[in-house]
Parts: sequence; C-alpha cells; structure tokens
Amino acid sequence: MTASPEERAAASRAVEPVDDLSEAEADFAEGPKPPRNPPRWVRWTVVPLLVLVPMGYVAISAAQSRGSGESEQQQAASRKLTQVYPSALQQRIYQVPIPMGARYVRNMEANSWDVSVLYAEFQTTPGGLDTFLFQVGSSRAELNDGHVAMTAAQSKAVGWNFALPRSWAGVTLHQVGDKPDHSITVDLSNPERPRVYVVSTVNFQHGFGGGS
Repeated sequence: MTASPEERAAASRAVEPVDDLSEAEADFAEGPKPPRNPPRWVRWTVVPLLVLVPMGYVAISAAQSRGSGESEQQQAASRKLTQVYPSALQQRIYQVPIPMGARYVRNMEANSWDVSVLYAEFQTTPGGLDTFLFQVGSSRAELNDGHVAMTAAQSKAVGWNFALPRSWAGVTLHQVGDKPDHSITVDLSNPERPRVYVVSTVNFQHGFGGGS
C-alpha cells in the first residue's frame, strides 16, 4: 500500500534529530547560575527567628522544669507524715539515723528542683537520744532549753504544733561539704521517753549542707 504525501511528511518530521547535546553544551559553557539573593525583608524576618526561637524554647523548658519542681514540693508538703521508718538510703542521705527500738516513727520527704527535705519524728530512750545526737554531730549539752529549732514554714508543712506547753529543747546544725543541715527539737516532758523532731535539708544549689 502506497503512503499518501501527508503520511510521508509526518514520518519525516518524526525522525528529525533534535540537537539536545548542543543545547546541553551551551548551558554548561555558561557556567552555574549564581544564587539569588533573598529580598531584604526576608533576611530581616528569618534571621531573628532563627535566633529567638531556640532561645525561647530553652527559657520555656527551664521555667517548666522549675515550675514542675516547685509543684512537686507543694504536693509533697501537702501530704501528712507517714508512720513508717525512713528507708536506709534516706537515713544515709539525710543523716537521720533512727535509733534502734525507736517507737512512733513517722517521716515525710519533700523534693524540689534545688532542695530536698526529710521530716522525721520518733520516740526513743535517753540513751537513744544521746546516740542520735552524737551520730549527727551534736550532744545533749548543745540542746537549748525552751528553743524550737524548726521554722514556722517547716512546722506548718507537716502539722507540727510547737506552741503546746511542753519542755522543748532544740539545736540547729549548719554543716558544710557533703553534710545536710539539721533542725532538731526534742520534747523532754517525759525524760524517760523523749520525742525527737528533726528536719534534714539538702540544698543542691550550694552543694550538700547549703554552702560553706
């Protein structure tokens, strides 16, 4: 079958070579095109954002961390003393060695991002009191008659009432290095059954013991 003139013309156009190689060589000879400079308003908007956004994130994270720590401390302080011995680890960290045979032992721990506090109370014997005071670096002679060592905030945190007419005696021990601070108050109304109240504080901002 003989192709028509129109069909032969279309076939001829389909097989005509396209000089893509020449076009590619021309583009290569021109070299890489320089990057376009962004408008000035883009630079003044984007650059500050690249700096401020990370800074804001860090600030918010720090605030959330601190707020979380303070919230945990408030929640812990709202709890009551539990009638249980502090764990061996707590007694070692806070240096609150509960005497053997102590009775009515109660404690509560409160933690925040920079301070940890152990509140404890127990009833012991005269010998147990002497041993406890010796182990925390004090003695019965250092107890000040009529003195309550706890602050109002510390007493309120666990519901201690030192306004009651009792034979109170207390001492505050501020230590440096790796030792916590102690506020100790003893109820000597019954000399044979002294009741001990102690607040041990570890301050992480200045190291254990709250600084030098």
